[in-house]
Amino acid sequence: MAGPINDDVRLCPISTSADALARIKTVTHHEYFESYPTVKSWMKKHTNNPTQRIKNYFISYLPFLSWIYRYNLTWFWSDVIAGVTVGAIVIPQSMAYAGLAKLAPQFGLYSSFVGVMIYWIFATSKDITIGPVAVMSALTGSVVEAVHKDHPGYELHVIASALSLISGCIVFALGMFRLGFIVEFIPLPALAAFMTGSALSIAMGQIPTLMGNNKYLDTRAPTYLVFGNFWKQISHCNLNAALGLTSLFLLYFIRFICTRAGKRFPKREKLFFFFNTLRAVFIILLYILISWLINRHDPDHPRTAILGAVPRGFQNMGVPYIDSTLLSAFTSYLPLTVIVLLIEHVAIAKSFGRINNYAIDPNQEMVGIGVTNIFGPFFGAYPATGSFSRTAIKSKAGVRTPLADIVSGSVIILGIYVLTGIFYWISQASLAAVIIHAVGDLIVGPTTLKSFWQVNPIEFFIFWAGVLVTIFSNIEYGIYVTVISSGVLLLFRIAKARGQFVGRVLVQQVKLFADDYEHLTTRNIYVPLDHSDGSNPTIIPISPGNGIFIYRLNESFLYPNANHYIELLVEKLFRETKPGKSNCYGSLGEQPWNLKTSRHPERDTQKDDSRPCLHALILDFAGVAHLDITGLQNLVDVRQQLDRYANKRVNWHFVGLSNPWLKRALVSVGFGSSHEGHTVFSVANIHDHIDCGENDNAVALVPILDSNRPLFHADLDEAYEAAITSLPAKDNAVIFNNNNS
Repeated sequence: MAGPINDDVRLCPISTSADALARIKTVTHHEYFESYPTVKSWMKKHTNNPTQRIKNYFISYLPFLSWIYRYNLTWFWSDVIAGVTVGAIVIPQSMAYAGLAKLAPQFGLYSSFVGVMIYWIFATSKDITIGPVAVMSALTGSVVEAVHKDHPGYELHVIASALSLISGCIVFALGMFRLGFIVEFIPLPALAAFMTGSALSIAMGQIPTLMGNNKYLDTRAPTYLVFGNFWKQISHCNLNAALGLTSLFLLYFIRFICTRAGKRFPKREKLFFFFNTLRAVFIILLYILISWLINRHDPDHPRTAILGAVPRGFQNMGVPYIDSTLLSAFTSYLPLTVIVLLIEHVAIAKSFGRINNYAIDPNQEMVGIGVTNIFGPFFGAYPATGSFSRTAIKSKAGVRTPLADIVSGSVIILGIYVLTGIFYWISQASLAAVIIHAVGDLIVGPTTLKSFWQVNPIEFFIFWAGVLVTIFSNIEYGIYVTVISSGVLLLFRIAKARGQFVGRVLVQQVKLFADDYEHLTTRNIYVPLDHSDGSNPTIIPISPGNGIFIYRLNESFLYPNANHYIELLVEKLFRETKPGKSNCYGSLGEQPWNLKTSRHPERDTQKDDSRPCLHALILDFAGVAHLDITGLQNLVDVRQQLDRYANKRVNWHFVGLSNPWLKRALVSVGFGSSHEGHTVFSVANIHDHIDCGENDNAVALVPILDSNRPLFHADLDEAYEAAITSLPAKDNAVIFNNNNS
């Protein structure tokens, strides 16, 4: 086993002789000894100025302090326009989404209000707007129904509020402890599958409401069953179908006309944008009028489904109720709820941050989502997160700061206290059309699917697995399948990381002109011997030969992949070199049981074996960011194995050690040192203050890397030359160089 590392790493030239150091100084007049990191130095670096760090930590919870003092009228009018636009849209959307959550319409309004009024204080995104969204509402509806079925004593909105409170606390804790990187483990195909599957499930669940036969089938059943049962009950469609289908047609028609008109009349593009943005509001108002005309004579027995009475004001304010029974009832749904809250919000925030050229802080966004969902239940709200459609509208409307949310909140307040009488006549079929129209934009299109296939067919199939599971089961299982599948794929890629044996190619850099070209430089590059990187197969890389091998590692050397890396390495070394002794074992009894040989190994020995003896191994660590204890122990074990095989000490050269902790780990088990000292090393010119003020105008050569570590090299050329130089004279015959390559 690798021994423990003394934290106070004091390195002295234990293996580099005084004569070798003297030779270095003869060439360079200077030595360089690298100071390796210690836990003490790391702690000092990360706890430097703790007062300021603590102050910055708590100030980071209130990002608005960095811009509020610069607020101005230009920003204000842009925020008012964007805020009013979003507020007008969120009112009908939130009432429709509340139905997905199996709650009364007012709870959607409550959630919208709390989302916009609290989030802006903690926001690092100016574009995103928090409130009810289709997928989260559908998931909440599933949880509410499942818990209510087992515990009918709890009201539906009580269950939803408790779910919001607990999930908000979890998300807030993740943000507080700066665990936002967790979201990065959910890849784009998993997110796309989740959104597409959810959109298809939600849309199919709303079609019966759109057509008026929703009372004759279970719209919460798996999507494929809803689809089949819908056609079985198609004869029960009624007047609602006329309202729903025409609403859906008008929503798409208005979008098509406004989009085309905006392109044809660029000067009026902004006007058409607002018409397009507010199309859902226009449709709801139009069908409120139609619904009133149809049902005004007998509102208690309406001919079409209407929304019904919506209480004025906040009727469910108070401390949310939760007890151990209720908590245990939905505990199994909390991981999924947290995942949905996070992936949709953070993905949207990052996307619009890139579009509008600003960076968001995922940790702070988690804090914002968490606080919103913690305080929301006190107003009667259910779980809310970032909305893609409203965020896109808000961004295109020209929002300048998160303060636009206050304007949106004012519009929602107006709806809650003034417009509830009008809400009574909203057609349920038109609300279903609004939902179907909204979630339709979440479905991944053929262009994106084509790109998935071209980039990675495996992830393409993961996407379809998530969508199909959602259709034939439910949204929850669809999310789990995609996330787990993506995680397994990630682990497989790490565990099966492959190294590459590389050889040298002499290349010339040429600069082309209109009528001529200029030869610039000549240099060596190292490419895989098997051309696995796609390099031109007609170019034959020159293998180092002489028992020297160059092995490139493309990923970190960690416990999942260490053994796989080593197996490929040892297999090739044993195949292309001969043992240091013709018979490593004195007798049959000394042979290991699993040795693949006969009872008389001397007969199997090749008398004219032209393979070289193993001399040196060069490891290209340029792609290695981390080395753990298991990986290091694998290197130690293989070093001992190869020394026995070669019947001598095999030199291990390392190139591209970019992390001081990598060097510290390797040095701790004896890598990097050589009894021969430095024979080949890289130097650089430096100016001024070389000799503590003496000869300030002089130019001197200084070593680039630690003078004590002759087997740590600056590049592959240096490492190869060092390996060649250390060859015994009788083996120093076939050496490739720039002249014969």
